[in-house]
Amino acid sequence: MAAERMFPDTFIDEDPQKALEALNEALQGDSDNAEWFCQRAYAHILLKNYSCAADDAKKAQQLKPSLPLAFMRTGIAEYHLNHYESAHAAFTQGHQLDVSDKSFEIWINRCEEMMDGEKQNGSVNRRPEAPPVKHDWYQTENQVIVTVMTKNVPKDGVCVSFMEKELSATIQLASGDKCNLTFHLLHPIIPQQSNFKILTTKVEIKMKKAEAIRWEKLEGEGQESNIKHFDPNKYPSSSHYTCKWDKMVVDISEEEKTEKLEGDAALNKLFQQIYSDGSDEVKRAMNKSFMESGGTVLSTNWRDVAKRKVNMSPPDDVEFKKY
Repeated sequence: MAAERMFPDTFIDEDPQKALEALNEALQGDSDNAEWFCQRAYAHILLKNYSCAADDAKKAQQLKPSLPLAFMRTGIAEYHLNHYESAHAAFTQGHQLDVSDKSFEIWINRCEEMMDGEKQNGSVNRRPEAPPVKHDWYQTENQVIVTVMTKNVPKDGVCVSFMEKELSATIQLASGDKCNLTFHLLHPIIPQQSNFKILTTKVEIKMKKAEAIRWEKLEGEGQESNIKHFDPNKYPSSSHYTCKWDKMVVDISEEEKTEKLEGDAALNKLFQQIYSDGSDEVKRAMNKSFMESGGTVLSTNWRDVAKRKVNMSPPDDVEFKKY
């Protein structure tokens, strides 16, 4: 049986310690299996055994030099050991093997930022401060949405990498600084059906859930984002200055309200506002008229629609058809 079928990432994500024990046993019988060394490195990374992870990933490289994932896991382990030059070299080699994987570019940029920070600060382990950026998340039945509150991001200033249980994003702020976000997700997503959108007041990242289940939180046990969740009573970063988040959120909300929409988008926003501000009778009238008319009539007069069936009334130049 193929190694990746025996030890998929989802199996390791669920219980990395159990997966580590299983991989230890498997490698006793087959010590030349590069994929298993690569997966054991992943288990070590989740358990924060970064030195062991680096050793296993490098062994996988030796056994199978054409395996991009071995270089990815070598780089991640070296990065967490603060060996940024070694990590950069591993990510660069992996990217040459798989130029389609944008995750390598994100990690390469991070390593370069850390190396530049070391040169500027003259300190090997001190990381440059990230600009304070507020983020939040919410969910629907099928999606998890992460919202990063930052204005006027350039249209080409966002790079997002979606993996099954990890989201990484680099956002270029209007000030010219870069903000790096990494989330180790609580549940799997479908990377191919996930996307992001740059708006004037925020960056919105939408991830497709692999299963239609409710997430209790965004990230899994034992994992931490490199930007802490917002706490209005604490500094949002290691910087010794405060940012008035309440005022920022109000400004963003006001800007979203005054943002000019056109065409169908403007009409839909008007209907949503009427429904949101309306009384229970208005909402009942809108729901009944819309459903009975097949979406061709939208009435707010409950006294009128309550006592009759609302017939279909398409525009004069449109023919209504049932499918």
